[in-house]
Amino acid sequence: MAQQEQCAPSDAWARVKSRLRAELGEDVFASWFRGVEVEQVDDEVVRLTVATRFLRNWLRSHYYDFVLRLSRGEWPTVERVEFRVRQPHFGVETPKEAPRQRRTPAPPETEAAPLPMPLRTGYGGFEGSPLDPRLSFASFVVGASNRLACAAAQEVAAAFSAPQPLFNPLFVHGNVGLGKTHLLHAISWDVKQQKPEAQVLYLTAERFMSGFVQALRARDALAFKEKLRRIDILLIDDMEFLQGPTIQQEFCHTLNSLIDGGRQVVVAADRAAEALELVESERPDLVLLDAVLPDGSGFEVCGRLRAGEPGRAWNRDVAVIMVTTRGDSSDRVRGFARGADDYVVRPFVYEELLARMRAVLRRTGPRQHPRLAVQDLVIDLLSRVVRVGDVMVQLSAKEFDLLVALAEDPERVFHKEELLRDVWGFRSSGRTRTLDSHASRLRRKLNVNGESAYVVNVWGVGYRLVAAA
Repeated sequence: MAQQEQCAPSDAWARVKSRLRAELGEDVFASWFRGVEVEQVDDEVVRLTVATRFLRNWLRSHYYDFVLRLSRGEWPTVERVEFRVRQPHFGVETPKEAPRQRRTPAPPETEAAPLPMPLRTGYGGFEGSPLDPRLSFASFVVGASNRLACAAAQEVAAAFSAPQPLFNPLFVHGNVGLGKTHLLHAISWDVKQQKPEAQVLYLTAERFMSGFVQALRARDALAFKEKLRRIDILLIDDMEFLQGPTIQQEFCHTLNSLIDGGRQVVVAADRAAEALELVESERPDLVLLDAVLPDGSGFEVCGRLRAGEPGRAWNRDVAVIMVTTRGDSSDRVRGFARGADDYVVRPFVYEELLARMRAVLRRTGPRQHPRLAVQDLVIDLLSRVVRVGDVMVQLSAKEFDLLVALAEDPERVFHKEELLRDVWGFRSSGRTRTLDSHASRLRRKLNVNGESAYVVNVWGVGYRLVAAA
């Protein structure tokens, strides 16, 4: 009887969650309630636990009355609902000895000393979020839904010391409870084991927002961004909670700066909207897309990528491979009709997927015109070499990207907002002088013959590469 009473709250809460799913819909339920657990129920209070403070606050402000009403269907005397954040347990549990025999302790192994646990990442006085020592690749349970993400995460960790990051940025997108946070922790642990001196920073979106808001209040936002840009690997969890246009814009600037500097970036989110925003800001060469997403259809996302949307600037020609469990011929046809370049059904052999990725990238890139030539200016898009006549011009990464954007249509006047969006990923121009300073430096560098023939400033409008004929 005692066991039955102990199990009753979880059984009752499972019925409440079923009603939540039925009344709110699968998308809302998956985003906010799938990971909510019941901790304790007494005569007047239902105590529920959630993973983050943001989730706790969101449920309190948006769904409190709803949860209370449905809870009273199971516990009629309940007067209130409490949401608490589950605290990770960082202690190393001592395994219980089997009563049958006592084993003689094995002699100590001559291995490297383990990293201190728990580990709180940080750099230059900036404190990151704590890492759970239990969340490693060894403890990750691989299944059909997360096999690809796990393999990609292991590749990123293994290639951390390589001159060129393998997947950068790595964006892990999936439903709640499939192991996104586990993989971010595992990457962090693996990198620190390989290279203890590596500057690793793991942050939740909530922690990033808190740090940036505090820096704004202290009028120290520049130092905040510079600290982030000098680390080796940045891992951001729960990116869907990154709210506010200013914070989102600064986050994109930070990512661009890290990637341009050869640093590794890993982010995780569980909504398709964030996936589209990342495609727009980071301009990947290849997108791996599931047909079933927590807040929408992968087929719909693929169609939106190909069609484009007013005010959005993602690359509509980006390579897309759909990786999904839906293997019916009708689903395959639908995927290709929406613009997918390839369609892979799970389960799959990882080596085969890599081969398909390379094949798609060979077909979709490099660009059809590997060189751009305007007058005596020649731009090699593959080697990123720029020559004016016989003189090679050394450009920074963003100067080269700006030059290519202008050279695609050399006599056209590009508006400043358009260039800031396409080259830097800015959502709005604000008061930034980034474009003007880059354009000025680019003009000087291209002026090898003593004539300012390139990067023409059209006052009050924007820039074009050369004056109209």
